[in-house]
Amino acid sequence: MGAFGQYSWALRKGDALVIVDLQRDFLPGGALPVPRGDEVVPVVNAYIRLFRGKELSIVATRDWHPPDHCSFREHGGLWPPHCVQDTLGAQFAPGLDLPPDVVIVSKAIKPHEEAYSGFQGTDLDERLRAFGARRLYVGGLAADYCVLSTVKDALALGYGVFLLKDAIRAVDLNPGDGDRAIEEMTSLGAALITLEDLENMPG
Repeated sequence: MGAFGQYSWALRKGDALVIVDLQRDFLPGGALPVPRGDEVVPVVNAYIRLFRGKELSIVATRDWHPPDHCSFREHGGLWPPHCVQDTLGAQFAPGLDLPPDVVIVSKAIKPHEEAYSGFQGTDLDERLRAFGARRLYVGGLAADYCVLSTVKDALALGYGVFLLKDAIRAVDLNPGDGDRAIEEMTSLGAALITLEDLENMPG
């Protein structure tokens, strides 16, 4: 159980859902598609319903790159242009049922600023602490990049982290990257859970 000890993962005050970069360009057909990334959307919607039902905070991070961002290949980065500010590809996934009061955190918004983590160069930590958040339930795309970095930073900042195993998918640029990322996150103290785990908990 890592740093949680004998915890219960049943939702309670101080919990927050963090949806990482569930954007059009990361879905099949997008500029930087995550294989089967679209499968995450209905699962995340179910988590959203659970959190809304208990009046718990929901945060959605997004890549929000300028056209000349350093992560793009033509500027020395690894990736094709993706999630460019105010483009269709930067929009959240079709069918993602974000509530009206969702907190949107934009990252990697400056040309020379890379940010895989939702905490890097943003006010995500301040916002979560303002909510009184202590435990984060994290899902989204991609498991081996932005989810991994967000979870690592959350743990380093002292949050308890539940990784939503059924609400993540990996790029797997190198075969097995996704599995290795999950192993790294759990070894650092994140706990793996699924929607079924939460739905079957009392309270």
